[in-house]
Amino acid sequence: MRRLWLPNYTYVYTMTHIRTEQSAAMRFSALALARNAASFHENWPQLWRSPTPQSRYDVIIVGGGGHGLATAYYLAKEHGISKVAVIERGWLGGGNTGRNTTVVRSNYFYPESAHFYDFALRLYEGLSRELGFNVMLSQRGMLTIGHSAHHLELLARWVNALQLNGVDGELLNADQVREWLPLLNNSAAARYPLRGGLLQRRGGIARHDAVAWGYARAADALGVDVIQNCEVLGFIRDGERIVGVETTQGQLRAPKIALAVAGHSSVLAAKAGFRLPVTSYALQAFVTEPVKPVLSCVALSMATGVYLSQSDKGELVVGGGLDLYPSYAQRGNLPTLQGVVAGLLELFPCFSRLRLLRQWAGIVDVVHDSTPIIDKAPVSGIYLNCGWGTGGFKAIPGGGFVFAHLLATDRPHKLAEGFTLKRFASGALIDEAAAAGISH
Repeated sequence: MRRLWLPNYTYVYTMTHIRTEQSAAMRFSALALARNAASFHENWPQLWRSPTPQSRYDVIIVGGGGHGLATAYYLAKEHGISKVAVIERGWLGGGNTGRNTTVVRSNYFYPESAHFYDFALRLYEGLSRELGFNVMLSQRGMLTIGHSAHHLELLARWVNALQLNGVDGELLNADQVREWLPLLNNSAAARYPLRGGLLQRRGGIARHDAVAWGYARAADALGVDVIQNCEVLGFIRDGERIVGVETTQGQLRAPKIALAVAGHSSVLAAKAGFRLPVTSYALQAFVTEPVKPVLSCVALSMATGVYLSQSDKGELVVGGGLDLYPSYAQRGNLPTLQGVVAGLLELFPCFSRLRLLRQWAGIVDVVHDSTPIIDKAPVSGIYLNCGWGTGGFKAIPGGGFVFAHLLATDRPHKLAEGFTLKRFASGALIDEAAAAGISH
């Protein structure tokens, strides 16, 4: 039987120097932690500034989540464009970045998706050193469980596609899956018998807050203004072109306005006078009370649509399918929650006595082919980063990188050439519903 283990996070204790207006070069280390403990951790300098908005920028990014902050960082680092404002109506990472199950993986079926998400995963693998901030990446493995002959056929095709696309993936038999998941229901009366699985060893989880904070800190150090509590009320026009935004903190102008607002993309698009092929749904998740290590990987059932992992605190983090009606509520509904719990207990009956601690929902922006949109908007002056659906967190580094390229060059990055709006006119859709619809 495979030995269970505590989550194996890759910690980076020695961080790079970053200067801000509040502090000189600050180094995170075990010594700094001990030194600040003596003052009850009250003397740590701020990680990023809280600047007064300027009237003009080169680029304004609407949305202070992972994608918006990553875009600002790569604009400054890769393209030398630092006169950038990231404006967020609430607090950084308070939207979908802080309302997901934190899974990262790249086991997508089609070449366009597989190459992009594997690029994003490679960026994640070096992100703690890149940003000088520990994002707590734990590559514990992503295991997709098959329960029927049909599932095994699909998994075999999936593994073949991964190998053709240069992405790691292994087909496991039932005994090998049991070694990874010894608590999985294996009784003769099991409603969903175990037949095999697909394993991506490089898959795993990262800390959502740390990803947002790390990008904010690094972007701020490069001169980007990160502005919280700044809601967009409307757009400023010069003829047919958008040249700025009306916000709760006044007018801000820039020749390029980038929207990275996930489930609210269609809301801002309507304010700017165009429509998007995006529907917003609530995607629920919940955590249980903490227990000792019982789950050594991220697991997803093809039969129930339930996926789960165990956090570093011992909580089981569980999710399932979408609430199947359009919504902007960040809470979801009880029937969907009941369905997810029922599916979880079919797979792991031993979890039946665990108590749920908290539940939440993120507002996901789903496109017809479950593939994102990285493109210029139909209205001049606006650029779009949306349509990630349930895959936004795992895409953050890659999404920010290719979106920054589009904003800097006015040309789509090679990895995002298939993610433009033109595909809806040409019919060249990339139907990743099976890989992206519910699994994380």
